[in-house]
Amino acid sequence: MSRLTKGYLIAFVGITFWSTTGVFISYLTTKYQMAPLLLALWRNVLVCVALAPALLLFRPSLLQLRKTNLPFFIVYGLILSLFNAIWTLSVKLNGAAAATVLGYGSTAFTVLIAWWLFKEQIDLAKIIAVLLSLGGCALVSNAFIPGMWQANTLGIVVGLLSGLLFALYSLMGKEAARRGFNPWNSMLWSFAGGSIFLVFFNLLPSLPGSAGSAGALLPALPWQGWLVLVILSFIPTVLGFGLYNASMIYLPASIANLLATLEPAMTAVEAYIFLGERMSMLQVFGSVMIISAVVTVRLFENNRGNTQKR
Repeated sequence: MSRLTKGYLIAFVGITFWSTTGVFISYLTTKYQMAPLLLALWRNVLVCVALAPALLLFRPSLLQLRKTNLPFFIVYGLILSLFNAIWTLSVKLNGAAAATVLGYGSTAFTVLIAWWLFKEQIDLAKIIAVLLSLGGCALVSNAFIPGMWQANTLGIVVGLLSGLLFALYSLMGKEAARRGFNPWNSMLWSFAGGSIFLVFFNLLPSLPGSAGSAGALLPALPWQGWLVLVILSFIPTVLGFGLYNASMIYLPASIANLLATLEPAMTAVEAYIFLGERMSMLQVFGSVMIISAVVTVRLFENNRGNTQKR
């Protein structure tokens, strides 16, 4: 097997695992009525439970956290906790497929944030991507239908907000890579920080989807529910992330990033098979618009990177 074929295979398996995240979350929130923010908390905690012993055994150096890096990971953990909480709530309100697609609406927000904060230029390709992304979000969330704002106002707002937070989370990930942090080190400490913030979120009784009190922080799940929760944390999150990163040993990061755009399509198929979710033709068309926006930006970034190298 060639290195390129091996890279594609590893990436495809990793993204397939990754794409089941929304399906598992939807199953837990519907089958066991698990509070979305409580689910987000335990997912973060169990990711740390899986990662810490593995790193202690194989790469103890990655457990270290310098004091100078603590402020960065506090912010990183806060953004991750907000994204996990809002996206999990979005899955509950919008369904696994629509929530995953709306998360990828982050393309428009990423372009606008980079223009606002980092003074990056917005050219024709980015303008097209922003319009495709925002238009696709409107179709997937049915925000163009006036009645939906009365029937599912919270779902629409949360879905769009998940895209904004995904954009911020992605920018934090890029900054962590720029600073030279190992991906496993970043994942461990960002999820650990996120867990702390999610504890506080769950103690707020007025917050939608929270546990509401300290006594409810331990979910009343049967062993089957705990098994699903452990699988969600270990396989889609840790193993999916790990295989995706491992594929970059054999593939250029730009190719791996483009392959990651398969996730919403995979989630839609899995949600159709396992949860019986159906997307209308307009929602499917909106999904295609959003994925086209992601591909447009990533191809543009690849071309710009190759031009700079030359």
